[in-house]
Amino acid sequence: MNKDVKYILVLIILAYFFFFFGNGLVSLTSPDEVFYVQTAKEMTQHHSWMTPILFDEPQFEKPILIYWLLRIAFLIFGISSFSARFPPACFALGGIIAVYFFAKLLFREEKKGFASALVLLSSCLYIGLARTVFTDMVFSVLILFSLLSFYWGYVDERHKRTGIILFFVFSALAVLAKGPLGLLIPLMSVIVFLLLARRIKFILCKDAFLGLIVFFAIALPWYIFMAAKYNQGFMREFFYNDHYRRLIEAEHSGNDTWYFYPLTMMGCMFPWSIFVGAALVYTLWHMRKINNSNLFLACWIAVTIIIFQFAHSKLTSYIFPMFPALAMICGNFIHDSITDKGRQRQFFVCSVLTWFISILIISGIIVFSLKFSYYLSSLRPDYFLISALILWLVITEFCLLKNKSFMVFYLFVFFVPIFMLVVPFIHRDIEPYFSSKYACEYLLNNYSQNAKAYLLCSKNFVRGTRFYTDMKVAVFAGSNFFSPHPIPFLDSDDKIKEFLHQQPLIYSFLKKSHLEDLKRVASDKFEYQVLKNIGDQYIVKIQQK
Repeated sequence: MNKDVKYILVLIILAYFFFFFGNGLVSLTSPDEVFYVQTAKEMTQHHSWMTPILFDEPQFEKPILIYWLLRIAFLIFGISSFSARFPPACFALGGIIAVYFFAKLLFREEKKGFASALVLLSSCLYIGLARTVFTDMVFSVLILFSLLSFYWGYVDERHKRTGIILFFVFSALAVLAKGPLGLLIPLMSVIVFLLLARRIKFILCKDAFLGLIVFFAIALPWYIFMAAKYNQGFMREFFYNDHYRRLIEAEHSGNDTWYFYPLTMMGCMFPWSIFVGAALVYTLWHMRKINNSNLFLACWIAVTIIIFQFAHSKLTSYIFPMFPALAMICGNFIHDSITDKGRQRQFFVCSVLTWFISILIISGIIVFSLKFSYYLSSLRPDYFLISALILWLVITEFCLLKNKSFMVFYLFVFFVPIFMLVVPFIHRDIEPYFSSKYACEYLLNNYSQNAKAYLLCSKNFVRGTRFYTDMKVAVFAGSNFFSPHPIPFLDSDDKIKEFLHQQPLIYSFLKKSHLEDLKRVASDKFEYQVLKNIGDQYIVKIQQK
């Protein structure tokens, strides 16, 4: 069997279990997954393919591609948590295969491509984003495709035109997935690389001009349509509020530090954190002898970090587009450290440090199990997880002592997926803390609803409540979202009282702190009853006396 076919088959089988298997067990989570899925759902209800719709109004927070993908998945599978998570999982699989071929192209070695793909496949953030409904996986994989296309054309002049045109095609799709950064990240990475390699003339050609025409033909029509139809409403919300404002204002102020991205980058690559750090240090240390392959990856990583570092709004997923580059640098480092006798100590030291970090993680799980056992209906899944992790530790230690380096590497690949083994047994215990499904089902199954009435929700529950009930919602004691939503926000006692007077009977989904606020605001003019507590949501009935 051809080596490429063998490696790809292994990656597809692993990707099925890592990304697809059990994807529908946990309901769509609040507040972010339901944001995307509810938008696609309302687009279906309104028969719209061009305008994203949320709360029955156009919403301009994200471009159209993710909603097209979700709507296509709904047509195939129906509306469900599995169908909603199917597109990100498919793109994650595509990203793994792309990294295999990219690393093979960079380092001229199938085993290095396979090692790089395994590193990305098993890193915790990649698995997490493959199994959740966000734009980041789709966006990042499209950037990966664009840079792979460019480098393919760069190293083989026979494919120059095709590579450059595909570079712009995938960049255009990335712009439709998340905005102008879909072109800025790959284009700046390429330009910096060509400048440092002293080959900038490579991109200054008629092929690039043709590629730009293709880019504009793909990327611009939707933006032109939205700008023509919604004028300043779209332009201000999408370009100012969702892009420029995030540069100058922190959506999550606690993240706005110089060390946020370096720390989250290392943490989110686990169990490869130590290896990634060592690979980056090794690459920088040998910068004078660096070849085109490592230079290209270094430019990709540096450009991504620089672009997002100076923005005040910082989220872990923002730097996700550089994770394939980190995986390839890491895969190359791991392969060379195992196969080169002079560097085997590097792999051993990194493995031992990772093994000790794993002990700390397992110890934390044991402490958590003892302290918060009341969250679980049964501790048997917990015992199974701890036993599996301890067995993993013992086998890994044995392989380390016996100097079975490749076996140690493969064991690290399976560290994060071990945690997924217990999800089928505990998803009903943990789901109420992440999803509004059970709370909404309880209300709909036990109490009759006026279709025109509002449900009153704490801010974190409002999107999920809308998705699972299809009813109108209002936010209790909360400010608007960073990107405004067209629903009532009752941010003062007077507004809450006025709202309560307008409806003789109101049902609410509240956090515990907001339940205390309700007691104070209701005073003696309203009576309330806590119907049920599900997870961290209190279902409350409020009516006038």
